[in-house]
Amino acid sequence: MNSIKVTHSSQVVLIGAGIMSATLGILLKELEPSIKITIFERLDVVAGESSNAWNNAGTGHAAYCELNYTPELEDGTIEVKKAIKIASAYEMSKAFWAYLVNEDYFKAPELFINNIPHISFVWGEDNVNFLKKRYEALRKYALFEGIQYSEDLEELSSWMPLVIQERDKGQKIAATKLDLGTDVNFGNLTQVLIDHLATLEGVQIKLSHEVRDLEKERDGSWEIKYKDLEADETFKMKADFVFLGAGGGSLSLLDKSDIEEGRGYGGFPISGQFLVCNNEALVAQHHAKVYGKASVGAPPMSVPHLDTRLIDGKKTLLFGPFAGFSTKFLKNGSYFDLPFSIELDNFMPMISVGLDNWSLTKYLIHQVSLSPEDRLEALKEYLPSAQLQDWELCTAGQRVQVIKKDKNKGGVLEFGTEIVSAADGSIAALLGASPGASTSVSSMIDVLKKCFPENMASAAWQQKLKQMIPCYGEDLVANETLCKETRMFSAQVLHLLD
Repeated sequence: MNSIKVTHSSQVVLIGAGIMSATLGILLKELEPSIKITIFERLDVVAGESSNAWNNAGTGHAAYCELNYTPELEDGTIEVKKAIKIASAYEMSKAFWAYLVNEDYFKAPELFINNIPHISFVWGEDNVNFLKKRYEALRKYALFEGIQYSEDLEELSSWMPLVIQERDKGQKIAATKLDLGTDVNFGNLTQVLIDHLATLEGVQIKLSHEVRDLEKERDGSWEIKYKDLEADETFKMKADFVFLGAGGGSLSLLDKSDIEEGRGYGGFPISGQFLVCNNEALVAQHHAKVYGKASVGAPPMSVPHLDTRLIDGKKTLLFGPFAGFSTKFLKNGSYFDLPFSIELDNFMPMISVGLDNWSLTKYLIHQVSLSPEDRLEALKEYLPSAQLQDWELCTAGQRVQVIKKDKNKGGVLEFGTEIVSAADGSIAALLGASPGASTSVSSMIDVLKKCFPENMASAAWQQKLKQMIPCYGEDLVANETLCKETRMFSAQVLHLLD
């Protein structure tokens, strides 16, 4: 297989100024300081879409409390593979961020990461049984060391007083808690990374610049056609490697690239809304991310949670998400995004997914029709004393779920993230949503493996990667000592210790 090799004269183009492009840009400049990088962003701000804290990316997803990462199988056992993979990836992210803190990228880690307990909360006998089995399955691993389980009302009240307050004492409830959970403001993190990149030689950050087209040249490079939206002028440039990290906008650019590996992909956009608490007294009484179980037919990204976040230095309390439907692929996108994305090669996969996911369609129709009183009733399942006047509705970002070809079904709807890259490694796109930002370091290392295999195999890059991420290439399940050492080091540097 052919591949792109990074040299001192390589020109890399990263499309989208979000956490993915920022992370990939930092990794490349750390590994190859002389590389040239241009970042294009259609908005006039960095992290204006999915990486923004108000657009959903507000939790350090580590699979501590997200119940959809640990499904119950038909035989009653709990599948933990995805949870372990995500927890391991998040340890890599924290280790890399700790390295950046030690390299003085940040004045203080509290600007983007803080300790917030992660709690899973359920009610009803079947759900309580599920949670207890999940607890027993996860507590065996060092990645989940410290997880607690309780059905005791008094103890649960100490964990989440607002959730237990005024609750029916006859209701069977249970919860698990991990105190080492975190809240991450990926908007702030992205801004710092982009600001640092802007100070480095050979890096250009082009805000208010939209990539309109890209075409493969005979010499293997890419011709990028882009428009300066403020000057209303169009330009072209060449790139040896292109990364499509534009969230929902990556799909249309992948289609324009016309690479064989990108054919047949489609997207299903889902918007989100949150209730935001405007009562500071209530906000002060809750300090946790409390996740429940998704409703039947709901997509995994719609798992309800009562969520403490620190946004722009202020403690906030959100509940949701409530799903919605929009044909936009980006919050600041066009209503024509979905119809214009339908082509001959993805038409059948998209039709097949529509026919096979009627429960999702019904769920979205129901969610769109919710009244303020309906949303309050959903909130009361987690906060029995909730009052409508204490909450305001906030529109979050767009998520585009991947639709891909399937030999048996025609098409399938994927709820994770996926990297699509050309055989020659000259272009890669990140598609999908959750867990997204939290696993950005692991995802971007996967891009490097796919697109720069020769460099990745070199002693210089391997040594640098191990310096930046000591757990890189290691199995944190098999090596419990390294898992604990990595976590302790990150916690100390990122100020996550009590």
